[in-house]
Amino acid sequence: MSGNEHEASASALLLTLLGEFVLPEGRPVWTSTFTDALAALGVEEKAARQALARSARRGMLTSEKVGRRVRWTLTPGARRLLEEGTERIYRFGLDRPPWDGRWLLLFCSLPESRRELRYRLRVRLGWAGLGPFGPGAWISPWVDRQPAVVAVLEDLGLAAEARSFTGSLGALGDPQEIAAQAWQLDGLERDYARFLADHEQAAAVTGEPTATGEPAFVALSALVHRWRRFPGEDPDLPAELLPDHWPVERAAACFHLRHAEWSERALAWWRSLEAAGS
Repeated sequence: MSGNEHEASASALLLTLLGEFVLPEGRPVWTSTFTDALAALGVEEKAARQALARSARRGMLTSEKVGRRVRWTLTPGARRLLEEGTERIYRFGLDRPPWDGRWLLLFCSLPESRRELRYRLRVRLGWAGLGPFGPGAWISPWVDRQPAVVAVLEDLGLAAEARSFTGSLGALGDPQEIAAQAWQLDGLERDYARFLADHEQAAAVTGEPTATGEPAFVALSALVHRWRRFPGEDPDLPAELLPDHWPVERAAACFHLRHAEWSERALAWWRSLEAAGS
C-alpha cells in the first residue's frame, strides 16, 4: 500500500472514531488516545498523526497544547457534520417511506478542466442518494431530496448552472431498469452478502471484559467503519425498484445487534485510553 493509501485509510478510520467515540463524549481528546486507538486498528503512529493533521487542515479538528502534549477538539462544523452522518448511519435500513412514482432529475455538466469540482459534486450527490444517469445527469426516486441537492449545488457554487425537474416516467422505460442503470445494485448486493457473512454469525466478544477491552473496541470500530459506507453507496431505493429479497433490512438488524453487544465495552476501553493519557 502506498503512503497516500495509508493516509487515506488512517483518515477514514479516524473519521469513524470521531463519530463513534469523540462526538458522544463531547470532550477534548489527547493525541496519545488517537494514536493508541488507531494502532489497535492497524494504523502506524506516523500515519495516525498525519491523519490528525489532515483533519485539522480540513477544519474538522482544532488543537490545543497542554505542556508538551496536544489535545484535539471537534470544530462546530465537524460536530454538525458528524451529527448528521450519525443520524443517517443509525437510521439507515430501518424504514422506507412509500414511493409516489415520481423522479427527481438533475442536469449539471462540468468540463474536464474542472475535474476536482466534478469529483466533489459526484461524491456529494452520491451521499444525497442521486445516481448518474448519463453525462451531466443525475436521478433519484425521492423528490423530497431536492432541497438537499440545491444546498449541495449552492455550497459548490454550481446552482446557477444546474437544472432540475420532477415528474413521473412516461410511456417508455422500465423503472427497475432505470435503477439498475443509475446504481450498481449487483455489486451492492454482493457487499451486503459479505457484510452478513462476516457479522451475522459472528460470536460476540465473550467472557468478562478484559483489562483493556481492546477486542470489543476493535470489533465495534470495524463494524461501524464498514457499515457507514452503505448509506453513501445505497440510495435507499423504493421497494418497487429493487430486486426481490433485497438484504438491507437484514443487514441493518445485524449491525444494530452487534453494535449493542460490543459498544459498552468498546467505550470503556476508549475511556481507559483517555484516563491513561490524563
